[in-house]
Amino acid sequence: MRILYFADIRFPLERANGIQTMETCVALTARGHDVDLIVRPDTHSPARDPFDYYGLDPTPRLRIERAPVSGPTAARRLGYLAFAAGRSAGAGRADIVLTRDLAVASLLVGLPRRLRPPVVYESHGYAPEVAAALPGLVSTAVAPNRRKLARLARREARVWHAADGYVTITAALAADLTARHGARERMAVIPDGARIPPAADAQFDAVDSEPLVAYAGHLYPWKGVDVLLEALALVPNARGLIVGGHAAEPDLGRLQALAQQLGISDRVTFTGMVDPARVPELLRRASVLALPNPASAISTRFTSPLKLFEYLAAGRAIVASDLPSIREILHDGVDGLLVAPGDANDLADALRRLLGDPALAAQLARAAFAAAPQYSWDRRAEKLETLFTQVIRTP
Repeated sequence: MRILYFADIRFPLERANGIQTMETCVALTARGHDVDLIVRPDTHSPARDPFDYYGLDPTPRLRIERAPVSGPTAARRLGYLAFAAGRSAGAGRADIVLTRDLAVASLLVGLPRRLRPPVVYESHGYAPEVAAALPGLVSTAVAPNRRKLARLARREARVWHAADGYVTITAALAADLTARHGARERMAVIPDGARIPPAADAQFDAVDSEPLVAYAGHLYPWKGVDVLLEALALVPNARGLIVGGHAAEPDLGRLQALAQQLGISDRVTFTGMVDPARVPELLRRASVLALPNPASAISTRFTSPLKLFEYLAAGRAIVASDLPSIREILHDGVDGLLVAPGDANDLADALRRLLGDPALAAQLARAAFAAAPQYSWDRRAEKLETLFTQVIRTP
């Protein structure tokens, strides 16, 4: 198949959006498809090579095309939308268009079907609910006005009914959208993924001899790293490793100050932002990996965190918040321990339990690693391929 993937992001992007986009595209090419990925230019000078940044081998089947946009944010956004419309015009330009950008999907499904390829939209949340919740979850987010929320709701309904194919990253999100808009055909639940090392390379013992609890990802309040630090303060024999955090955003400094306030700054290491290719090695140093999301509009039903699948692939015991979206992947006492969301005492109890019982930690780690292959990027691409085939064959 010839696939057009629209991602209105600077590229390469260090956030999960960029990682998931690149890994999905490369996995599709590995299955024999040709992918044109349309992004915005890198803001670094000189521009970084995406294959090198993400630690992937170049492939001629993936062509990365940068839309010629510039100027203020609004101008770049309008320029990208116009470019996407022109780039996809013509039913023979591609077999499938894939995007996780609601505005792009809304624009393209409005074009006459005979003038464009089939459009598959990948949803990562119900946009009005996410937009309304973000100011309380991310320190840099701006509260939307009622007009924006109404516009997002109209786009959601339009894309739900008009997209030729539809993907959600959790079953809970699929159920939420179906309850809002009614049932639809050609829909698939396809979670995020990770690179899975060969079973022969798996090691279930931590590299560091001292107990180490690690977290990888962004440091926004809704990610729950505050709760993890409070739990670490209750487990004095454990060190912490926090991988991630953008120096230009306030969250890294906020959490470093919290660690100081809790009296644990001498045993918690903050790496700051690291290249994605370095993350697996850092995770393998840990004794336990933590996913401490508190309950929120995003975490409860919508999130399919990359870190969870990277944790599975790392072959380490996992402690995660007991949320519906997480329970779709982890099973308490089988391949991880689930704890009350936002409860530092419960999280600390689980950490003490695993650090004090190496046999249990190893048992959970092996089960997590055994489950990881069903969440490989190739498996994700295979599921997308199945949906694409259904869409193409539908008159």
